[in-house]
Amino acid sequence: MARTTTTSGRKTTSAPKTKTTRKPAAPAAPKAAAVVVQEKSPVVSAPDLKKTDLVDAVVERSGVKKKFAKPAIEAALAVLGEALAEGRDLNLRPLGKVKIQKSKELANGTVITARIRQPEAKKDDGDGVADAAE
Repeated sequence: MARTTTTSGRKTTSAPKTKTTRKPAAPAAPKAAAVVVQEKSPVVSAPDLKKTDLVDAVVERSGVKKKFAKPAIEAALAVLGEALAEGRDLNLRPLGKVKIQKSKELANGTVITARIRQPEAKKDDGDGVADAAE
């Protein structure tokens, strides 16, 4: 039999209540501790150093003409690339020690993962040996 209910002047008819069976509740999962998330500011890196930028910087720092510096820099980069391709570690001050971690051959080249350990900058504390000019 349907029940009739009156609510604020309106009659509504609802279906008869039937007995429903409930499934046993699953055991409650332990509550995790609240984690505070802090925003990290984005790391803005300098633009890539291209070969032309490198040549210009070397010319400026050394005072050598560009037509002499460019072939020497290209030859040095070629030697470094060949050494890394052979799997050799590099120890080049002031750049640092370059140690190859792993390498992977791909269809269009080789991917080399390396670590570079740079030496700490030496501080001049004035206790050293006198310069030749003194």
